[in-house]
Amino acid sequence: MKEDFLHYLWKFKKFDTLNLETAQKEQIVIYKTGDYLELSGPDFFNAQIKIGEQKWAGNVEIHLKSSDWYLHHHEKDIAYENVILHVVWEHDAEIFRENNSEIPVLVLKDYVSKEIIANYNALVAVKTWISCEKQLKEIDDFVLRNWQERLFFEKLERKSQFIYQLLEETNQDWEAVLFCILAKNFGLNTNGNSFLQMAKSIPFSVFRKESFEVENLEALFFGTCGLLDVEKEDVYFKDLKFRYFFLLHKYNLERTYVDPVQFFKHRPDNFPTIRLSQLANLYHKYQNLFSKVIELKSAESVYNLLSVSSSFYWQNHYQFDKESPKKAKRLSNSFLDLLIINTIIPLQFAYSNIMGETIAENLIDFMIGVSSEKNSIIEKFASFGIKSKNAFESQTLLELKNEYCDHKACLKCAIGMELLKSN
Repeated sequence: MKEDFLHYLWKFKKFDTLNLETAQKEQIVIYKTGDYLELSGPDFFNAQIKIGEQKWAGNVEIHLKSSDWYLHHHEKDIAYENVILHVVWEHDAEIFRENNSEIPVLVLKDYVSKEIIANYNALVAVKTWISCEKQLKEIDDFVLRNWQERLFFEKLERKSQFIYQLLEETNQDWEAVLFCILAKNFGLNTNGNSFLQMAKSIPFSVFRKESFEVENLEALFFGTCGLLDVEKEDVYFKDLKFRYFFLLHKYNLERTYVDPVQFFKHRPDNFPTIRLSQLANLYHKYQNLFSKVIELKSAESVYNLLSVSSSFYWQNHYQFDKESPKKAKRLSNSFLDLLIINTIIPLQFAYSNIMGETIAENLIDFMIGVSSEKNSIIEKFASFGIKSKNAFESQTLLELKNEYCDHKACLKCAIGMELLKSN
């Protein structure tokens, strides 16, 4: 059983809605299940439900077990204070709000038909992951290696399109392009678009001029990302807010707004506050970073060049006004590996193409020296005998799965063609 199945059941009311009761034996009438936004906070927003004699409007949270509420630390998050119903598959713990009132619980398994459960189990039963999974071990190493090289450069060609687009937008300014890509990748999947919007919303020349004071860079980053919009007593916060509006006036800039940054589901070291501070310190340290990045040849050289920490304030903060144990918060090698994969290698590839240079073997050697990514796709390939020893191999396996296997493009795949020839 997975939580997304429970989301499906609730969203489409795939259960007996006529005789619902809470675990506390109060009758439930559902007028509106709410909006499933898949963002931070409760799962369903603006639901309308009658519990007992009281009609409620608020949010619904869904878990496999009611104790998952504490496992996910919702009791520490004010966003969950207005949850009106906790929908679970198994009820194993009572959940209380900050005012000690108990949150009503609906145990969904008591109201779902056996047919729906059987259909779900059939749907998620083990099936073929990719068409040739049982034959992967038969593939000749030479064939696999050649195909991986092709996959590697196909992926780089696709990533280069974004770089070429940024070049057009920045009037061929490679420094500005690097800044935009770094900003996006500092934000990871969740905040990448917000950080990119921030980087593009202010001329790079302004960031360059203000890079001699890291506080000014932080002010521009935090202010543009909306992190200075509230009022706080924190001295550092007030200083950044003053600097932000002063810089807007100094450069006659209009206030821009980006997608709200997210803290939810991030480990504290990946909070947007920390990543923005680290990015600010990187550009405070290097005013001409592109010329250095384009010459990098190994993971070790990246670790030496880009290893920066957050500002002093953030050594004992993750958010404004909330002190935490002191920690340097230096960019880790694992994070820098992601920057190599998603920023440095694509940038070097695109630049060499425009300059008419051939550096294919150099890029492959560079990636071979970077640790393999770890995710479910890489683990699945390993279970079928194709193990990834470095980032070159993991990147090519991701490309294979996402662009070929998922599309059943076996006749366009060197592995598929080889297997057809051998049969």
